[in-house]
Amino acid sequence: MNALPNIDPVPTHSDGEVVHWLTNDTRDERFIDNIFAELCMRLQRAGIPVKRASLHVLIHHPQWLGARIMWADGMREATIERVDYDVRGRPEYIDSPANEIHNGATEVRENLERDPARRRKHALYNEMRAKGLTDYVAWPLYHTLGKRHIVSFATDRPGGFDDAQISGLLKLLPVLALVSEIRIKNRLARTLLETYVGSHAGELILAGATRRGSGTTVRAAIMICDLRDFTRISDNWPRDDVIDLLNGYFDAMSEPIARHGGEILKFIGDGLLAIFPLSQPSACADLLHAVAEARQAMVALNEKNSETGRAPLNYGVHVGDVMYGNIGSRTRLDFTVIGPAVNMASRLEALTKQLGRPVLLSRAFADFVEGDFDLERVGEYPVRGFNDPIELFAYHG
Repeated sequence: MNALPNIDPVPTHSDGEVVHWLTNDTRDERFIDNIFAELCMRLQRAGIPVKRASLHVLIHHPQWLGARIMWADGMREATIERVDYDVRGRPEYIDSPANEIHNGATEVRENLERDPARRRKHALYNEMRAKGLTDYVAWPLYHTLGKRHIVSFATDRPGGFDDAQISGLLKLLPVLALVSEIRIKNRLARTLLETYVGSHAGELILAGATRRGSGTTVRAAIMICDLRDFTRISDNWPRDDVIDLLNGYFDAMSEPIARHGGEILKFIGDGLLAIFPLSQPSACADLLHAVAEARQAMVALNEKNSETGRAPLNYGVHVGDVMYGNIGSRTRLDFTVIGPAVNMASRLEALTKQLGRPVLLSRAFADFVEGDFDLERVGEYPVRGFNDPIELFAYHG
C-alpha cells in the first residue's frame, strides 16, 4: 500500500492527448474545479473508464481547512464542498482513505468486488459498492515544499482498472500537480488579500496596484467604530475571553457592512474603519442600515453573553474625499484610506463618549439622508484638528 505500483507506462490510445491538453490548453482556465471536470470527461474519451473522481486540497482559509472537489459520470461541472478545520477529529475522516494518504501512504487501492470477508470497512467503500463501482484508487498529489493533496478515481468496469489504465492515470499526476498548484496558490493569494485588505482592495492589488504612493481619490461615506471601555476589559479579562469578545463583535459588525455594500479596510485593536463609496447612490443610506443591523446583532450577542458584561459600540460617521491606495515604507505597504474626512470620522467617534450618543453623524453626511432617517440634531461642537465647530446629528436607529 505504501509504494507506487511498478507498471510500465503503456498508455491507452489517447491518454497522451489528455496530458497534452492538461499541459498546454488549460492556461486560460482560472478554476481548478472546471479543469478537473473536463479532465475526467477527457479521460473517458481516452478509454479510461472513470465514473467517479475527487480532488482534496488544503487551502488554509480563515474558516476552512480545505475543499473537496467531486465529479461523477454525467456531470458537466464538479461540485465543491468546504472542509472544516475540525474534520480530522471526526470518525468519518479517521476511517477514510484520505487519512491513510495524509499519514504517508503513497497509494490506496481497493478492489470493491473482492470477497466480503476480505473487504476493508471504510464507509466510503460501502457507498461506492452501493453505486456499482468496482475499483478505487487514490494517490497523493505533491506540490512544492512538501505539500500533499489527494486525487482519487473509481470505475464500474468489471474487474476494475487494468494496468494500462492505472498507468495512464499515474502519467497524469505530475502535470495535474503543477496545474492544480498554480490554481490553488492563485486562490490562496486572492483569499489572503480578501481576508487582510478586503475584496475591493484585493482586486486592485492583484490587478497590479502595488506601487508605493499609487492610489486614487474616492468620495465615500466613512464609518469608524470601537468598543466602549475596551481598555478596562482587556486589562481585566482573560486573554481568550478578550479574543472571543473581539471576534464576536467583528462578526456582528462585518456581516451587515458587507451585506450593504461597504468594505472594511482595517481593524484597529477594538475598532474598525469601513467605507461605502458614493459611486453607489444609496451608499449613505446603506451605511445607516448596516449600523442598525450591526447594533441589533450586538444586542443579540450581548444577551447571549450577558454574564460577561459586554460593551456597546460607538460610531463616528462622515462623508468626503479620501485618498485610497498604497501607503507605507519601501518594504511594508498598507492599502488604506487617508485624508481629513477619515480624521473627522475618527474625531466624531471619540465625541460619542463625551456627548452620550452612540452614533454621531456630521452635517455633510446628514445632508444625504436627513429626509429618509430620523436624526437628532445635537448641536455644533469643536472638533480637534478642525478650525470651525461641526454641526452634529445622532442616529438612534
